[in-house]
Formats: sequence, structure tokens, C-alpha cells
Amino acid sequence: MMRGRTRSSIATLLAALLLGSCVRLVPETSGPRPQPLPQGQAPAPAPPTTAPTAALLGVKAGPMATGLGFRRDNAIAALRTFARSCARVTKRADNSGLTQPQDWQPACSAVGTWPEADAPRFFAAYFETAEVGEGSAFVTGYFEPEISGVRQRQPGFDVPIYAMPPDLVRARPGDAPPLPDGRMPLGRYDEAGVFTAYYDRSQIEAGALAGKGLEIAWAADPVEVFFLQIQGSGRLRGPDGSVIRLGFAGQNGYAYTGIGSLMRERGLIGSSPGQYSGSMQGIQQYLRDFPDDGRRLMQQNRSFVFFREMTGAGPVGALNVPVTPGATVAVDPAFVPLGAPVWLQLDRNDASGLWVAQDTGGAIQGANRFDSFWGAGAEARRVAGGMSARGRALILLPKGTLARLNRQ
Repeated sequence: MMRGRTRSSIATLLAALLLGSCVRLVPETSGPRPQPLPQGQAPAPAPPTTAPTAALLGVKAGPMATGLGFRRDNAIAALRTFARSCARVTKRADNSGLTQPQDWQPACSAVGTWPEADAPRFFAAYFETAEVGEGSAFVTGYFEPEISGVRQRQPGFDVPIYAMPPDLVRARPGDAPPLPDGRMPLGRYDEAGVFTAYYDRSQIEAGALAGKGLEIAWAADPVEVFFLQIQGSGRLRGPDGSVIRLGFAGQNGYAYTGIGSLMRERGLIGSSPGQYSGSMQGIQQYLRDFPDDGRRLMQQNRSFVFFREMTGAGPVGALNVPVTPGATVAVDPAFVPLGAPVWLQLDRNDASGLWVAQDTGGAIQGANRFDSFWGAGAEARRVAGGMSARGRALILLPKGTLARLNRQ
């Protein structure tokens, strides 16, 4: 994806096994559905996922799409966003086990000539809704940050932005145990030819990559660079007004650790005197108020993201198409087909409605976990930084998908 989120895909062998397995289609029940929390009440973390894919976790039919009340302006944005995804969804394997490339063909054949004014009817005509697991959604936000940075190092710009190191590779079979998804782990081969873990955040910040010609730019603020890595793409603006656009290139192989969770565990987040907001803005304020403790806290996230300079349309998500503010969500592709429309009914109106799954993220894991994209600029930063919403999620699947899954 565009982001400092680790892009991940199920290995070919594992995907084949999953897609060939029987899919448990959970029958519709009449019990109560999850309801949004009152406005302002903090959402609970998403419950742990107990199965590796949506197909194995179980899906059940949701309500008719015609009854969801799609807003026309929201549906138009989703229609345009879905159209950009069609070139990919009709050709790629779906790691969730729910769809096959040919399932998307009817909708993708129609979307190019569909009148935008009638966008709500498009989603009702070509899609059926499904709940994955319990359908209880947890939604955060991300944006494309703009921070101070330059191409050549100069006074005041001392924080390196690194390109992907050539020695960061996947282990050869037999040199390390495979990951749970079947892929070989990321790391490096040392001088003796032995595969080992790659440098983590603290080692890189201490100079493990210095002098190797990997610096593609230099930034002014280490806190902003840390959050640039979390977002996975962004812009560097120099004192002369020049702009360098950065996109996600890779990651060092360590799991992402959310420092907000660590702060909460340490009693640093809350509403009491001396505590900080759990928003991005609150976390950044703590890191600046206590720079030494903040640096050690950031180093607890051993994951480190590498960038590439971007040209052309962007930013670009995991489907390798431009993502759309207010219409793109990042998902765990093991539980939501990339390219699928998603209906979110949340305790925040600004994040409720139709979205399209076009991105992924290292922190976006499990069923019904979403990260909403809000674009660039101060308002996007404000909304994304404070986004924390809970409610219900429905995946829009091509009509006939649930019947096919039920026959397997």
C-alpha cells in the first residue's frame, strides 16, 4: 500500500490450499447486531481474530444493498474509486478466499459507462452484502503528511529518509523457518553467508545504514519522520517551496508496535492532569515534551519503513492505483478482498458510508479493522489523527458470490 504499513500477501501455496477448502457460510441470525457507541465514547480495540482468512472465519449474508440508503455524493466517489480498481481485481488472487477474479467482471464491465448521477443504483444492482465474523468494525484514519525536508543534507535537516537497502532480502528456503503465511522472512545475509534479522529501528538510527548512499532526502523533525513511516507516504517541502513526494518501498521485517498502546499501558494516555490524548496529536505532543523518553519509546517500534521517490498520480495504494481521500480504506486483505466496496455504519458520521478497499497496513490486521484515508493538508491531518470509530461493517461482494461459497 501507499503506507508505512507492511504490505503482506498469503503465499501462493497457502492461498491455493485456502481457496480450495470448504468455506463456512454462517446462516443469517435474528439476534441483535452491534450498535454504534454514543458520540465521544472511546471505542474498544477490535476483538482478536480466530481464523486466518474471512473464508475460514465465516461470512453471512447481510441486508439488501438497496436498503442501506447510499448517499449520492458518497456513492459517486465510491463509483469512481471502484472503477480505478477494476483493472486489478479482475486479474489478481483474493487472499480472503471470498472472491475469484471472474466474479468482478460484470460490475467492472458496467462501471465505465454507468451514469454517475445514478451511482447508488450501481452498487445495489451488482453487489450483495456480507458480514465477516461478527461484523463489529473498528476504524482509524491516515493521511498524506507534508513535513519539512530537502534533497541534500544541510543545517537543520539531519534526519535521513532511506531508500530500500539492497541487502534486505527474503531468506532462501532452508535458511530460516517460514512465516505463518508461508512466506520466507525478511532479513540479511551476514559476512559468513548466514541469514539473520535485519537492522531494527534503534540500530538504523544509530547509523547502521549511514554512508551506504541510501539517503534519498533529509528531514528536520524525527517525530514527523516517525509518523511519516506510519502513514507510509508523504511529501517533503523544502524552504524554497520545492516538493519531494515519497511512497512506501519496503519495511525491515519487524512487526509494527503501536506506541500509543505502550503509552496507555504506562498511564500516559487519559484525561487526568499530566496525561495526553490518545490521538496522533496527543502522542506527538508527549514525544516533544519528553524528547529523550520519546526517542526510547519510538524505538520500541522496531519496524522501520523505507521510501521511494514518487512521480505521476498518487499516492498509490496496495492495488497500485491512486487512493482517494474520503473513499479509500486500508484493510487486512485476508479478510476483505482488495477492490471491494465496504459499507461502514459508525458512531462518526464523517466516516460512515461507502468506501473501497484499496490499501493495506501493518497495523491493520484482522476482520473488520479499517483505516480510512483523508488526503493531504491540515484538515486531513486533523481528521485522520483523531479518527477512532466503532460500528458495523458490511462487505459488498459481487452478486452470486455467497451462493457459490455456500455450494463449496
